Amino acid sequence: MNRRTKLACLAWLILLPAGTAALEPSAGPPRSIGSPANGCLAGALALPFDGPGYSVVRTPRERYYGHGQLLDYVKNLGIRAAETGLGTLLVGDMSQARGGPMPYGHSSHQHGLDVDVWFQVAPRPPFSPLDALRDPGVQPSLLNPSRKDLSPALWNGSQTALLRLAANAESADRIFVNPVIKRELCRSAPGAWLRKLRPWHGHDDHFHVRLACPADSPSCQPQAPLPAGDGCGAELDWWFQPRKPERKPAAPPQPWPAECEAL
Repeated sequence: MNRRTKLACLAWLILLPAGTAALEPSAGPPRSIGSPANGCLAGALALPFDGPGYSVVRTPRERYYGHGQLLDYVKNLGIRAAETGLGTLLVGDMSQARGGPMPYGHSSHQHGLDVDVWFQVAPRPPFSPLDALRDPGVQPSLLNPSRKDLSPALWNGSQTALLRLAANAESADRIFVNPVIKRELCRSAPGAWLRKLRPWHGHDDHFHVRLACPADSPSCQPQAPLPAGDGCGAELDWWFQPRKPERKPAAPPQPWPAECEAL
């Protein structure tokens, strides 16, 4: 390791919050346990940092682990993106080596079936072996400064094509995008494929894919089935209606699955 790489790694260690040292994956086959926001991952697999059509970003966070089906999903999405000329996908957070809650950034991504993919793509593999941080910088938001519409300078057909590829994979259960993005797709690219695209605030510089529970993970808790229809219309309009802030009592924390305690 050269001096530049050592300094870069040291900088990341200084910036990381206390208690973020990652464990090694546990032994055995991959198993997703619990739910996205209250679970863990046994037998995690590490996504190679680079593959056809994709590159992993910010690898010092050590959030590039997942169930085997998630790794297959990312690899296949990269291949399809490359075949259609979309460029190199930048893959963000997946899960930690044994899943579980992260010290910052997410409440989900805990059971190895979630991945963030940036809307920003690279025209070629963007990182050299000497780039220890693999950090392309701040991701540009696709929203304009008012955050009420998309930026005409950044929104183009490539995002629609990429989201369609992501949604058409059978293993993808749902994909979170900003409500403004969903509204534009309902207008410009209607179809049954939009059902998987779920509006959620944030998600204006990346989209968040969540896979369905794999057959080999009986302790994985599936989410409720998606509503019928494409999710446009009244269901989407709700996100744009003015609402008064509500003070709801905090829900009692759910106990962590016993299998996760054992990890």
